[in-house]
Amino acid sequence: MSIMEQVNQLENMKSDRSKNVFTMYLNTDPTDPDQQGGKWKINLKNGLQNFEQYLKKDENPEELKKFQSIKEKVTAFVHDNEQNLQRGIIVFATADEEVWFADLVQTRLTTEFFWKEKPELAQIQSLIHDFPMAGIILVQQNEVKVIETSVNQIHDTTYYELDVDTDSWRLMSGPRPSHTPKGPGSSNLQMEKFEARFDANLHRWYKSIAPKLSKKAKDNQWERIYVVGEGKAAQEIKKQINRPHIEVIQKNMLDHKDVSVLKEVFG
Repeated sequence: MSIMEQVNQLENMKSDRSKNVFTMYLNTDPTDPDQQGGKWKINLKNGLQNFEQYLKKDENPEELKKFQSIKEKVTAFVHDNEQNLQRGIIVFATADEEVWFADLVQTRLTTEFFWKEKPELAQIQSLIHDFPMAGIILVQQNEVKVIETSVNQIHDTTYYELDVDTDSWRLMSGPRPSHTPKGPGSSNLQMEKFEARFDANLHRWYKSIAPKLSKKAKDNQWERIYVVGEGKAAQEIKKQINRPHIEVIQKNMLDHKDVSVLKEVFG
């Protein structure tokens, strides 16, 4: 379930005095000067201990037991993902596990902890507003890669390659093969022939894939589209896609990791 789907469910969650929800926003951004020396670990430990100490003083053993079960699960999640941390961690949880959402996010958070009848959604709602559903289209001659993202998270990646012999775009399965875009063969002469053919057919080839991209944008409700590529290719894709809010980034990033692409697009 995506963050946006989870938030929609949490927004409609009814208050239940017998079941509190734990909410955690934890800043783990290694580029944040305030997080040097693994300060996030101290913030996590203190945040969890504060609730535990409060519940002990409140002499409510049942509520304390519920919180401790969540604390154990949150601690295990953080430990299991410590080597893969990004810039923040978001958790929503109830003791009965009716609610359990834990995710690493590529956006800096303000560290906050809550234990109350309803989840605290203000910070994640702000992220959804700032980073809505979007499509990043990376184009490089006879290759097109699409990254779907929201809240600076990758939801899906698809890759198309043009078969220059049949003039048709094929949806490729599995990871993108490591090669340089070119026509058949690898000699300079063959490369030059492919380049000439590409320039001559640029409009027609990209026009044929544009409906696929436009449909994906409409079906998945992209609010923004970013076309990443150099020269004529990026501009032609932008012209052919019949959707609003398209921005072109003149940079060849098809060979870059998806996380690096997100950093380039969203900063």
